[in-house]
Formats: sequence, structure tokens, C-alpha cells
Amino acid sequence: MSNDDIVSWTGTWRNQYGSTLAITDDAGGRLQGTFRTALGDSAFAGEEAELTGLHVGACAHFAFGRSGPYGDSVASFSGLLRDGRLETVWHVVSDSAVKPPAPGRAPELIELPWAHAVLTNADTFTRV
Repeated sequence: MSNDDIVSWTGTWRNQYGSTLAITDDAGGRLQGTFRTALGDSAFAGEEAELTGLHVGACAHFAFGRSGPYGDSVASFSGLLRDGRLETVWHVVSDSAVKPPAPGRAPELIELPWAHAVLTNADTFTRV
């Protein structure tokens, strides 16, 4: 699929880990849909998150958040469609995590300091 063939962003997309992005509406340069992670250790595990975003040509951005048993988290993806793949970079900011407060101690819910509250990586999505 070339970038000139973009008719619609709607549909289901899957990344290399099996997480799914379902875009249900792309009217007016906006994106609406859901995201479900396949990763059990994610702050978003076990639930579908509603997302909102935007698109301009082959560029897209979407975000979602969750308030859950392990604190509050937001995720933001920005990407570019190339050769049928949506190549993205993402940032997740979480206010808390379940981890040992010190070596050898039992895990507990702790508030994360700023330097440990942000994760960044990249994912590749393809249409299914």
C-alpha cells in the first residue's frame, strides 16, 4: 500500500507483540477507536482503552489513558505510514507502579519519581 492509496485509517491494526489498535472513525482528520495491549505487565493490561487522535496524510497520532489498580497512566503514539506499516514511537507516563521499594522487600504500590515515571519505545502496526 503506498501513501497515495490511503483511503481510510479505519480497521484493525496489530503490532509485533499482538496488541490491537481498532480505529472506528477517521472523519475530519480525527481518529477514534480502542487499544488493547497483549502485554500482561502493562498498566493497560486486561482492558480496552478508548483512544482519540488525529491524522494528516500519512502521519497519525493517538492517545489514551487509564486509572486502575496500579495508579494512573497515559499513553501517546505518533507514527508514519510506510509500505503498509504504521511505524510508531510511544511514550507512557505512569504515576505509580508495583515494585519492591528496596532489594529483598515485598512488592508494593509506590509513587514513581519523575525520572522513573516515563517509558518510551517503538512499535510497528500492520492491518489485519
